[in-house]
Amino acid sequence: MSTVRLFFALWPSPPLAASLAGWAEAARPACGGRVMRTETLHLTLAFLGPVDAQLADELAAATPEHRLPPGEVTLDHYGVFKRQRILWAGPRATPAALQAVHDELWHWLAGYGLAAPPQPFRPHVTLLRNIERAGPADGTPERPSEQSPAQQPPDHPSAQTPAHHSPEQAPAPPPEPLVWRYDRMVLVASESLTGGSRYRIVAQSRPVEP
Repeated sequence: MSTVRLFFALWPSPPLAASLAGWAEAARPACGGRVMRTETLHLTLAFLGPVDAQLADELAAATPEHRLPPGEVTLDHYGVFKRQRILWAGPRATPAALQAVHDELWHWLAGYGLAAPPQPFRPHVTLLRNIERAGPADGTPERPSEQSPAQQPPDHPSAQTPAHHSPEQAPAPPPEPLVWRYDRMVLVASESLTGGSRYRIVAQSRPVEP
């Protein structure tokens, strides 16, 4: 039976993606590693993993009608997932409105037989992979997962393995905070390629009508 690896995400506008790429370049001298391609930058709302192709088609057809209340999130913080050697950008605290978007999305997905992961939602945008070192500032601890990293994309928070030690450090200070205003989400197919993944947007929600 064929499957498709899917996730829901916020997708940045080209100017915001370019600014995030600037964050990555600013951190690279301190951390090393590989800069994520600008066109792949995103903030994951829900990682579904391998999904039956028929269900994938159903989700793609239904996504335009699952409308998000407009909101914003301020990215003002570098963080590190040490074991996965990932540096990311995100908010210091998850905004209540974005948490509600995440929770409501998983409530909707439950109607398709999909269960939310047990770990807390950590909104972030992966900037660098395969980092060689961390910088001298604050960061965030890795978080546990009940699924193995092989089941999940390496840039997704659910891919982090258990850790029970102090927070890892990240470069500081980050550039000026970025305000991400959103009004829709996208459904993305992740296709594994040599040296990375290719993301393909298969559907997007419509903005809430005024």
